[in-house]
Amino acid sequence: MRYFSVVDRRALLTAIAAGAVLSLTACAEHGIPGHVHSTTNQPSTIRAVPTPTPTPTPAYSPTPTPIPAPVLNKVRIPGGAIYGLPVADGNVMAWTVDDGADSEVVAAYAQIAKVSGIRLTFFLNGKFPSWTDNAPALRPLVESGQVQLGNHTFDHLALTKLSDSGIVDQLQRNAAFIRNTYGVDAAPFYRPPYGYTNAHTQAVAASIGYRAPVLWYGSLSDSGLITPDQVVQFAQQWFLPHHIVIGHANYTPVTTVYSQLLAILRQRNLQTVTLNDVFTP
Repeated sequence: MRYFSVVDRRALLTAIAAGAVLSLTACAEHGIPGHVHSTTNQPSTIRAVPTPTPTPTPAYSPTPTPIPAPVLNKVRIPGGAIYGLPVADGNVMAWTVDDGADSEVVAAYAQIAKVSGIRLTFFLNGKFPSWTDNAPALRPLVESGQVQLGNHTFDHLALTKLSDSGIVDQLQRNAAFIRNTYGVDAAPFYRPPYGYTNAHTQAVAASIGYRAPVLWYGSLSDSGLITPDQVVQFAQQWFLPHHIVIGHANYTPVTTVYSQLLAILRQRNLQTVTLNDVFTP
């Protein structure tokens, strides 16, 4: 896969702002095992006569050029939880992104996917407005297959603490949100919140079509607030062939180091893939 140079954070977020109105959420998830805003002041100019503001050019093309899916030898979905990718297809890695508590971060991920070509899998919680706010930007990427959507439950509740009907409700409610907002079916892939899963929750989820619980083999550890340098350090540790790496769209530090993260992929000749690229029902 070819990766292009990435604009810096200021240019990136300016482009995002021109293409979509962003809504910030104050809510964020904390304590997920294995997981764990500056403003530049511009000088104002006082004018005697107001100058009309030109209409900005949208940063997002309504129909971006689809990026071809990699040609891989797909394998059947294994039984039980999935922690990594099959070893048959070289230097592939799944970059997955959870939650979506911060709309600005979701927007930045959408923009970096568009300009760089990386393939991502989002495990989203429908309760966060970010997924509605950024649907116009994400929908073309989802339709082309460059971005895949997985079910992370609607409210990010631990499945092991819910009744059978509660498990079904959380998955089906989120499935309906994904289908109504993006026009796709997230099944059979889901990520149990906090990584909490067992044979019983897996059986209940499978009864409604969610038979592929996806965990991870490496984390950016940014479910909570960490520094940009720490994000890069975790990427250096975990961006490796056949790993499923988990990140989060909850806090902005990751948006300031996309160029470094893409450089790690490039230096290691890693090709990002979605779960649909690798697994077949």
